[in-house]
Amino acid sequence: ALKKQNLKARMEITYKPYFDPDFESLMERINAPRVCIDNDTCHDCTLVKVDSANKHGILLDMVQVLTDLDLVISKSYICSDGVWFMDVFHVTDQLGNKIIDESLIHYIQQAMCTSRRQKTQFQTNIGRDVKPRHVCTEHTALEMTGTDQPGLMSEISAVLAELGCQVSAAVAWTHNTRVACIIYLEDKDGPIKDPCRVAHVQAQLEHVVEARHCEGERRSVRLTAPATGRTHTERRLHQLMAADRDYEQCCPPCSSGGDSSKEETYGHGRSPERRREGYVETEVTIEKCNEKGYSMVTVRSRDRPKLLFDTVCTLTDMQYVVFHAAISSKGSIAFQEYYIRQNDGCTLNSENARRRITRCLIAAVERRVSHGLRLDLCTRDRVGLLSDVTRAFRENGLSITRAEIGRRGERAVGSFYVTDTSGHNLNPEMLEAMRKEIGGSVLVVDKTCGSLSPPQTSSSISRRNSTDLEDRPRFSLGSLLWSQLERLSSNFKHIKS
Repeated sequence: ALKKQNLKARMEITYKPYFDPDFESLMERINAPRVCIDNDTCHDCTLVKVDSANKHGILLDMVQVLTDLDLVISKSYICSDGVWFMDVFHVTDQLGNKIIDESLIHYIQQAMCTSRRQKTQFQTNIGRDVKPRHVCTEHTALEMTGTDQPGLMSEISAVLAELGCQVSAAVAWTHNTRVACIIYLEDKDGPIKDPCRVAHVQAQLEHVVEARHCEGERRSVRLTAPATGRTHTERRLHQLMAADRDYEQCCPPCSSGGDSSKEETYGHGRSPERRREGYVETEVTIEKCNEKGYSMVTVRSRDRPKLLFDTVCTLTDMQYVVFHAAISSKGSIAFQEYYIRQNDGCTLNSENARRRITRCLIAAVERRVSHGLRLDLCTRDRVGLLSDVTRAFRENGLSITRAEIGRRGERAVGSFYVTDTSGHNLNPEMLEAMRKEIGGSVLVVDKTCGSLSPPQTSSSISRRNSTDLEDRPRFSLGSLLWSQLERLSSNFKHIKS
């Protein structure tokens, strides 16, 4: 009987291979990204070639480095099928020039080659601050979502001013009657660290937001302590709006085939009036690539700043893996083609999955679309400045559709997109009265209500050489990437250490 018990005990023992917890970081150090900056191949742009061990989120990291520097990505070819990641970005500065500044080139190589586990501050001498302004780790962060209402931002900033909280930076987006904002706060002597103080500030803000909403309406107010691993601000805004389900109002398919293997096209479905005004619908097409086991997702939309970042950010946060992609533009229209699977290897087989990713991508494209009059503000920073500015907007009957403001030395610099309460343009008298009340420099950038930001700013996919949309054939990854992959891979060069 004893022998049988020992034999049974030995049979129940299971052996598993041992994986060192530091193995992943070791592989990152051994196979760190190699970045080649090529100014010789193309006469009109710089090629940024990235060669690295593949891991989830690496594409977003690379795109984020370039967009945080306000560089223009006119084209991109991506391949990450297997354990290796290869990408080529066609990049210029905002004026359409190549990247020739050696210190900027060195910064790009440092930022892309540094492991995501190493949050170091790069030392550069390029004559301007290149630290990503969209990542703030030294301040308490206020995150708020709710129903977009005129004057809400003014009331929140007024409460912060009354509580003695200094605003170091603030970003707010509105989309589909929803609003999300992130405000970075501090006290006079530094970050807000006292738990009782944090709880009091949050309680006061919750009262303001609750008073603006009916019972049962979605809303959230949250204060988070300073953290070194804080998420990129704009990525966090996408996450907040997605969690608030702003994508639910994006309309269902324009046309759909009954067979899931066939192509399905989805669109936002704007009103006929907006179509006549020159708006371009955001269209998402989903096809099944049976021979490779991918789902091919194509996004056609108006080109605008940081479009590539917004799309890749959404795919990454939805736990989709991009195996191949091709990005291009024709005139003012951008085309993005992605071959994707879910993290578990599944494709978009269900109607619910296709519908959800479609709505989320449409929302990602349109959250940053800037409607209204753009006002650029530059004035001396002071306690309560955001409260004064937003109060001036409210008292003049203006609604904020998008905002971003931060510090630059001793001055506050930011942009506000505003409309009147009916969504129309501002009259000159109202604008002049608002200028006097705010003080400092207020520059009107765009006088066309509902237009997009000028493409000369920081387009993430913008090459405007062609104005005829129909003359050029649409680029297709399926017809080009497979045949060109070997040639593309051979062009990558290793950086000597």
